[in-house]
Amino acid sequence: MTDAEAGVAGGARAGTVTVACVQMRSGRDPAANRDAALRMIAEAADAGATYIQTPEMTGLVERRRDSLMEKIFTQDEDPLIAAAQELARRRRVTVHLGSLAVRNGERVANRAVVIGDDGEILATYDKIHLFDVDLPNGESWRESRTYSGGDVAPVVATPVGAIGVTICYDLRFPYLYRALAGAGATILTAPACFTRQTGAAHWSVLQRARAIENGAFVISAAQGGEHEDGRVTYGHSIIVDPWGQVLAEAGEEPGVLLAQIDLAAVAQARQRIPSLTHTRPFTVRRAGRAGD
Repeated sequence: MTDAEAGVAGGARAGTVTVACVQMRSGRDPAANRDAALRMIAEAADAGATYIQTPEMTGLVERRRDSLMEKIFTQDEDPLIAAAQELARRRRVTVHLGSLAVRNGERVANRAVVIGDDGEILATYDKIHLFDVDLPNGESWRESRTYSGGDVAPVVATPVGAIGVTICYDLRFPYLYRALAGAGATILTAPACFTRQTGAAHWSVLQRARAIENGAFVISAAQGGEHEDGRVTYGHSIIVDPWGQVLAEAGEEPGVLLAQIDLAAVAQARQRIPSLTHTRPFTVRRAGRAGD
């Protein structure tokens, strides 16, 4: 049995389960963001979701580095993580905090935290690919000035399946998702704070592509709307099946997005298109002559 095949069977409940994205419009007040996140996680649990994911930067969306550093905590001290652990334990749900800004010495980690239904932290992930870009509309982003990138991508065994954890800009690096699927992931995730401009152009097609390429579910909660720090995000939290069908997609407003998934669809998709088993090593060679 390959790692990819093992991921279909490992740690997953048989049959259909309900999963949820919590779409937010986080602002500059960590306490208000925490209350909003916890309220919608509880709402998702009330609706029957057993896996609930929040977006990138759940706890704080703050452009200014000095203000950011004043309001964030270490992982062990973060009140949102502690409250989410208690809620996960009490409601017996898996809570995936899509990411938080976490103090890491003089730097900051953009960190996902996956919490099991017993309230224990199953895994963390620090965003690998940092968003350093200049957009045509004049927006400029330099995440590397504040954040330190990670170098380990986890596949997390949960009651709903083996979850491959990524964040936002990682979505543009398909080799990361192929590696996660090859290591057994049946559900891929990319919670985000996508800009409206890039989201309108690429969000949906990239989510569907990652699902199709790897025969996996993709679940990605998002920030949406106009934030207090001036940025505008795309929203459109999305849940995609392994054949690339969009099971549920939000608009721009905050709220809870629900869908039912059945991991049997992963095995079916990978049997129909067994590309994970067809990967072969190759060499790229430059050829031809440059023009005068």
